[in-house]
Amino acid sequence: MTYSTIELIYKAGLATITLNRPEKRNAISFELISDLMRALDEVAQSPARVLILTGAGKAFCSGMDLKNLKALIGRSPEQSLEDSRTMVRLFRTIYEFPKVTVAAVNGAAIAGGTGLALLSDFTLAVPEAKFGYTEVRIGFVPAIVSTFLLRQVGEKHARDLLLTGRLFDAHEALRLGLINEIVEPDKLMDRAHELAAHLLENSPTSLGYTKRLLTEHARAELDACAMPRPIRWGWFIMPIILSGLKWAESNCCVSSAFPIAIWNITTDAS
Repeated sequence: MTYSTIELIYKAGLATITLNRPEKRNAISFELISDLMRALDEVAQSPARVLILTGAGKAFCSGMDLKNLKALIGRSPEQSLEDSRTMVRLFRTIYEFPKVTVAAVNGAAIAGGTGLALLSDFTLAVPEAKFGYTEVRIGFVPAIVSTFLLRQVGEKHARDLLLTGRLFDAHEALRLGLINEIVEPDKLMDRAHELAAHLLENSPTSLGYTKRLLTEHARAELDACAMPRPIRWGWFIMPIILSGLKWAESNCCVSSAFPIAIWNITTDAS
């Protein structure tokens, strides 16, 4: 299987997926989402027992691609709902992946990049890594990642990170329990491979069932919070004025009218 925005290699029970858009700081495009979902499905069905996820260049993943963000303005509510379902599938696929996952965060992991980095079983990060749930700073609601974050750090810390949209460094991420280790850049992949080798020494059957146990324990809560059956989630796009958000204009090059994603919850009569 061929991919244009990622690289996938196998070696002795280990699969490595590298986000490969270094000129765009590995930003999440529609094409990258498609490639990543196909690659994850391939690895899930392969003999590999451990998956490493990393990024090419100086960034791990800088979040959603600006071109794709601007394209959201013209999309219908139905298309936007399907976009949100796609992101739910991506994040849950990583969180519930049947093989052990290790994220080797080689640089900035922002917004959706933070989600990709912190939903793995193990997260290693370089000292220079930056994280942030910055959705509120560019006019979006972090409806998908909030459920995972609440499980990981608790409500008080989640409110801080989600409502401020601030960036935080690897040391704070370690203190919050969002990453496992801080590793120097020249040792990052060596440490990831060392951890993978240790995991590969364990019983394949036991690893598989332990992953399933952890997934099943979380699944009921994620189903209830992220996509509850008696509730229909609608994602609607509406323009708002963001002139007061200097960060959005200076860092994302957005216009003064930019979309805000609003989750509209209505009771499913069916």
